[in-house]
Amino acid sequence: MKVFNVLPPDAWKTLMSHYSHIVLVANSEAVDFQRLRSELPHTALYVFFNKVYKVLDEPFSGHSVLVARSGVMGANIVHRRETGDVLRFFGGDDFLGVVNIRVSVEENFSEESRFEGAKARHLDLTQMLADLYPIGKIATSGFAVALWLADLQLPGKILLAGFSAKRSEKWKVFDVHDWTFEQIFLRLFARMGSISMMGGVDASPYSALAKRFPEVPPIEITMTAAEVLSERLDNTNSQIDRLMSLTKFIRAVDNFFRRFKPKTRKQRFLEKSKG
Repeated sequence: MKVFNVLPPDAWKTLMSHYSHIVLVANSEAVDFQRLRSELPHTALYVFFNKVYKVLDEPFSGHSVLVARSGVMGANIVHRRETGDVLRFFGGDDFLGVVNIRVSVEENFSEESRFEGAKARHLDLTQMLADLYPIGKIATSGFAVALWLADLQLPGKILLAGFSAKRSEKWKVFDVHDWTFEQIFLRLFARMGSISMMGGVDASPYSALAKRFPEVPPIEITMTAAEVLSERLDNTNSQIDRLMSLTKFIRAVDNFFRRFKPKTRKQRFLEKSKG
């Protein structure tokens, strides 16, 4: 029988209350490490996610913890054999270890022994997100952890670094997540004072509109902005439809050759599980 190190909420709160700041570091080009380290005290805890070599060039010195997201085959860094590549960036007494999280019932934990000697705790966030997140999509690790930390009501400040949700040449933005919902949710949280955001989020241009037109009710500014955005989205969709038509032959060829591609370890695992 597998045994997992699942802590109750009060134990998590005790563990996290030692730090003046909890900094969630996104795997994004928008992260400004120099600014973070210069502006924050040494009592800050930095929370990294999965493939940290996307943002770290050398071992990290400071209080840190690694969040390892699970998939159907367990923690992704474990079944992809990337644990060593990730954990080489951490060590010493300032490293709290690994927090293996799951956010949906299809995801499974990995045992502590699979994390190559690092201390591992397990965090199940499926119930927290069940009635909150849009149906048909799955939450990102950063969003899930940010929401969980806010609910813990910690004495320290929660800071999100680089949560831009923007595609770049270096990193993908996967369609399985609802990036629009997450950005709306997080920005509302920030405006309520529950969290702070640094990097990747510009000041709202609509605040300037409210100052320029103080006689116009906020709802009118909101409705006008929504009207303009709707028109722009319709125009974008028209261009997308045109591109889909132009690339029909290319996609047909691509789909044909994909049938000959060897099955991945995940596909073989799922087939074996169903059998």
